[in-house]
Amino acid sequence: MRLSGGRWTWKLSRAMRLVLRWCRSCRRGVCGKGGGGRVETNNNRGPGGAVAELWSYVKLLLRSLYYNSLTNSDTALDCVFEPVYWIVDNVTRWFGVVFVSLVVLLTSSVVVIVYLCLLPFIASTYSFPWLLWHLCCGHWLLVMVVFHYYKATTTHPGCPPKELFKPTPPPFTFKETTSHKAIVFLWVLTSSVAVALGGLTLWHGILIGRGETSVERHINNKEIRRLKERGKVFRNPFHHGGINNWKTMLGVEKPSHWVTRVLLPSSHPPTGDGLTWESAYARRDPMAI
Repeated sequence: MRLSGGRWTWKLSRAMRLVLRWCRSCRRGVCGKGGGGRVETNNNRGPGGAVAELWSYVKLLLRSLYYNSLTNSDTALDCVFEPVYWIVDNVTRWFGVVFVSLVVLLTSSVVVIVYLCLLPFIASTYSFPWLLWHLCCGHWLLVMVVFHYYKATTTHPGCPPKELFKPTPPPFTFKETTSHKAIVFLWVLTSSVAVALGGLTLWHGILIGRGETSVERHINNKEIRRLKERGKVFRNPFHHGGINNWKTMLGVEKPSHWVTRVLLPSSHPPTGDGLTWESAYARRDPMAI
C-alpha cells in the first residue's frame, strides 16, 4: 500500500512518460497504428489526425489519473456537502454566543428607545397616576425579563446520570426622523416577538396543562395509537389535573408562593430530584396546598 504522496508521485511520473512517448512517436513520423509491415505517418494523415490523436492521449491521461471504479453518486454527494459538514463541526458551536448577544442587543435597544423617545412624550401627555403606572409596570417587566434571561443563561442545564398611511407633514429634523424610525423599529420588533412567543407560550401552556413535555407528547401519542389497536385506553400517569400540573411547574406549594415564587424573582429549585416523578395513580394530589 503506497502512501498518498507516493501515489501522486507515481501518477505524475506515469503521465510524463505517456506524454514523452507520444512526442517521440510524432517526431519520428510514426503514430500509434501499425500492422502488416505498414506504418502510418503524420504527413499522410494531415493535421486533423494529429489533433484527434492528441485529444485521445489527453482523455487517456485524465482517465488514468482520476478514474475510479468505486466512484458513484453517493461519493459525489459527500464531496458536495463536505463544506456543510465542516460548518456544522466548526461554526455551530458559536451559534449560542451569537444568539445570546443578539437578544441582549435587541433588548437594550428597546429600553433605550423607550427612555429616549417614548418616555418624554408620555411625561408631557399622560396624567401623573397613569405615568406612575407605566413606570412601575415597565420597570417590573424589565426586571423580570433581565432576571429570567440571566438565570436562563447562567443556570447549568445539568447532565443525565450515569445510570440513565395623512397629509404630508412638515419636514422633520434629524432627531425627529431618528426617533420615528426607532419607534417603527420597536413596533415591528415587538409585534414579531409577540406573534412568535405568543404561539409558543400557548402551545407550552397546553402541554403543561396536560402534564407532558414536547418529547413526551410524541411518546404518549404513540402509546395512544398502540393501545387503541388493542382496545385499551391510555392515561398519562403524570397528569395530576390542569391546576395541579401548573402548580407543579411553577413550584407553588402554599398560597404565599404565588407572590414569592411567581410574581417576584425566585431561584427556587424544581420539585423532586429530576429523576423520579410521582404518578397520578399512586397519589391523588401531588402537593398539599
